[in-house]
Amino acid sequence: MTNKLSGKKLAVLGAGKLGGILLRAYLDQSLFPPKNVTATVRHEEKAAAIKDKLGVNATTDNAKAAHGADIILLGVKPQVVGEVLKEIKGEVGKDTVVISVAASVPTSYIEQRLGDKVPVVRAMPNTCSAVGVGMTGICKGAHASAEHLEIAKALFDAVGPPVAPRSPISFSNRWPKQG
Repeated sequence: MTNKLSGKKLAVLGAGKLGGILLRAYLDQSLFPPKNVTATVRHEEKAAAIKDKLGVNATTDNAKAAHGADIILLGVKPQVVGEVLKEIKGEVGKDTVVISVAASVPTSYIEQRLGDKVPVVRAMPNTCSAVGVGMTGICKGAHASAEHLEIAKALFDAVGPPVAPRSPISFSNRWPKQG
């Protein structure tokens, strides 16, 4: 198990297509023992199937999944990110790293909604991640440290080499203006 991830508890919020690919890679490579992982999906039947197939805790309750997690992988669709952030806000603090793979959602959007200087890392894995030969671009938000970036790198190394820019990149120009 990678030292950066050893003993950590992971919550995968949105274990659908991309979240499911990443979750299976983490389990296949023993980055986390199943007992340290909780995954969420929208429907109870799907949660039961994930629990049976992967041996992880699975639920439809994002706040329950986030409770006590050291790392939260935000894998929900961009249109529900705001709703999910409201649900988990009380469960996330400055010691929890939130890693988002939600397309086109900037770190500042997540930071504003979670507050308390929560460390956020944005990751953009590509399609090849499904077969373990992908590449993931990552960048840290305003409150994420080099250590948080290393945690993200350790996660995405499971599906191909992660790359991080030397300076933060803003995705703000791709996100709709909030009125």
